[in-house]
Amino acid sequence: MLHNFDPAATDDEIHASALQYVRKISGSTQPSAANAAAFEAAVAAVADATRTLLDDLVTKAPPRDREVEAAKARARAAERYGTERRASSSTSSSTSSS
Repeated sequence: MLHNFDPAATDDEIHASALQYVRKISGSTQPSAANAAAFEAAVAAVADATRTLLDDLVTKAPPRDREVEAAKARARAAERYGTERRASSSTSSSTSSS
């Protein structure tokens, strides 16, 4: 998600998102030499469309804080994937094998 952050999304963030999208659609992380120009053109077009969209979107909501949103995402990932649980179970298994 790149909309409604303060500061606004950077060109690097938009390019990274465009690259991720083109990789997903093409099914390729690295295009062949024959497809490299088409791949790069698609990334540029998606990045341009993304910048236009972000510039044109309006909202009444206050801008979100990047650090707060990153902390929320880490907490969701820890809950979803049991990050903390795995760390504690590996600790208990190493102590039980001693």
